[in-house]
This record gives sequence, C-alpha cells and structure tokens, in this order.
Amino acid sequence: MKRIGISMGDSSGVGPEILLKAARENRIPVPYVVYGDMVPLQALNEQLGLGLDLHSVASPADCIDGKVNVVDQCLLKAEDLTPGRINKASGHAAREYVIRATKAALAGEIAAIVTLPMNKEATQLSDPGFTGHTELIGKLCGSDDVTIMLASPDLIVTHVSTHCSLRQAIERCRKERISRIIELTWHAVQRLNRGTRIAVAGLNPHAGENGLFGSEEIEEIAPAVEWARGQGWNVEGPLPPDTLFYMTVRRNKFDAVVCMYHDQGHIPSKLLDFEGGVNIALGLPIVRTSVDHGTAFDIAWTGVASTTSFEAAIDMAIRLAGSKEAF
Repeated sequence: MKRIGISMGDSSGVGPEILLKAARENRIPVPYVVYGDMVPLQALNEQLGLGLDLHSVASPADCIDGKVNVVDQCLLKAEDLTPGRINKASGHAAREYVIRATKAALAGEIAAIVTLPMNKEATQLSDPGFTGHTELIGKLCGSDDVTIMLASPDLIVTHVSTHCSLRQAIERCRKERISRIIELTWHAVQRLNRGTRIAVAGLNPHAGENGLFGSEEIEEIAPAVEWARGQGWNVEGPLPPDTLFYMTVRRNKFDAVVCMYHDQGHIPSKLLDFEGGVNIALGLPIVRTSVDHGTAFDIAWTGVASTTSFEAAIDMAIRLAGSKEAF
C-alpha cells in the first residue's frame, strides 16, 4: 500500500499542531506516514487533549492502520521544545525530516511528500546555506530547474526566481530560465486540467514601456515568450504586472501567470486565498506539495491554527500522484 509522506515541519511552529488536528478530525483521506519526532508530537497531543494513538515505525512498510504512524528521527528531547521561539535544534530537525521523506519518495516507498512549514532563520543556524524546502529537495533529487507554483481556485502562479534578493532576481531574469519556467508551467496546468492560457509578467513597471523603464522585457522575456509560442503553446507576454492579475482573476483571460520574482506572485496569491493556497514544486522527479504559509510562531501550540491549506496540499498531492484509489 502506497502512502503519502508528511514532514511535520519545525516543532516550534504550527506544523505539528496542524498535522495532529487534521488526523484527529479525519481530514487526511488516504494512508499516510509522518516524518518527524515523537517527543514534540506526543507533548502536543497531550497538551491539546487530542487523544491520538501515535505509533513509532522504522519505515512506511511498518505502518499500522488506525494509528498516526511516525518515522521517528529521535532528534529532539523534551528540553528542546520551545513553542513560538527560534530554536537551532528544531530548525535542524525539520531539515532532516524533509531529507528523510525525500529519500523515501525517491526510493518509491511513498507516493508523494506533503511538507509542513519550516523556519528559515532557525534552519540556517545549523545550515547557513539553506534557502527553502524547494531548493533543498531539488538538490537531493539532482534537479537544477526547480520552481514554486502557488495554486488556489482563483489563481495559479509560477516563479522565475524565488528565495533570493531583488538584485539577484533581476540577474536571474534570463531567456533560458524564463523559457524553462514557461515549459514547467505549461505541463503543470495540463496535468491539473486548469486550462492552457499562460500569461508572462514583465519585470519592470508597465512591462518596461518599450525600453523606457528597462530592457529585460525586450532582451530576455519577449524572446522566451516567442520560443514558447514556437512550441505551439498559448502564451502571451510580457504583460504589465499591475493589470495582469486583474485580467487573470476578474476577467478570466488567463489560466496561469509566470512571475519574474517571489513577491510578484506571492502577494496576489496570498491576498486572494491565504489559507487555501497550495505550494507545488515543479521540475522534480517526485510529487511534493506544501502548505502556503509559514511557521506562525505567534499562535504555535495554542490550538487555533487552521488546517485548510494543509488539507488542500494533501488533496493536490493525491491528484498529482494519481487518485485516492491508487493508495
């Protein structure tokens, strides 16, 4: 029996709580296995009075139906639990959960990975080069051209660059990279059956205004769009970002938007559906989805965290991995 693998995220944040609440409310509709640590899960289970039956296993093959099966990494002790605070130990542990889950997916032990939030600052205390889930998983998979797709019922966006400075984002705005992201976007929307009309955003104000505000649209973005059209794909751009999202969401002119940098896509996505959005990693040989929010230290371990994005991420992972009947 194939299962979905869930990495529980940073134990100082809301990840463990979201996982346990979803399990308690039967919001995970297929068999699953958790990659995490039993100590924080058991402590939170008791604190919130959830009454879940947590079961430690060595691998997905050892799971028992009806229990919350945990591949226990045994990295955290009771004294390491600091809900709501930056913690080197929990940041390191969260990274290890993702690594273990990714290796299991590559080995075919699980059908997909759903990741709960990590805290970059905490993880960087033990891994200064860490920039995010997607980059870490991409490296483990040997994939260089990975990117983030954010998907909600109203909007799909992908990104030419993600976790880097704006200065670096401008440098990464190159025809080859843009062409690859358009290609990944095209195949993803086909797979999701969400339409095939792709818009490509400009980088500069008013998409450069014919070179008045920058040359990237003329020299890099437009050639990538022409290449994509040469593949027979329905792609338009570069288009002014300040009107593009209105035309996509309100006028239903496009089905997905290729964005040039992180906030260009994240801001409209989170404005429209902060709780229900799903993060999908593109360019990987495995299926990986994630919640579209952070560790929320301010509400960690209080019992109020929403499971909406987590449930959407699970549903998306099931969809991408096949169907419920495949589990």
